Amino acid sequence: MNLASTILFISALIPLVLAVVSFWLPLLNPDSEKLSPYECGFDPLGSARLPFSLRFFLVAILFILFDLEIALLLPLPWGDQLSSPTQTLIWATTVLTLLTLGLIYEWIQGGLEWAE
Repeated sequence: MNLASTILFISALIPLVLAVVSFWLPLLNPDSEKLSPYECGFDPLGSARLPFSLRFFLVAILFILFDLEIALLLPLPWGDQLSSPTQTLIWATTVLTLLTLGLIYEWIQGGLEWAE
């Protein structure tokens, strides 16, 4: 058996063993806690269909927006090697200015305050 076939055999054997163990191990002694649909440790107090606060979604969207800003500005050092680095700087400044103005607007409107 050569090295490539040995690696392929081991690569197929390990997931197969793990899959068999994962199906076999939980069936050893199921009790009421394992069979319970509530994994948090206590019975639910109210409805599970309570809506999230819109402020939570706003903060999450702002996080994603500023995370994407970093992804957009990562190639900026390589943009200095272009034929017109001034244009790269202008576009980066425009993106940062728009995002900063949007953040200031949200701050003034009170959208970032969690408790009123």
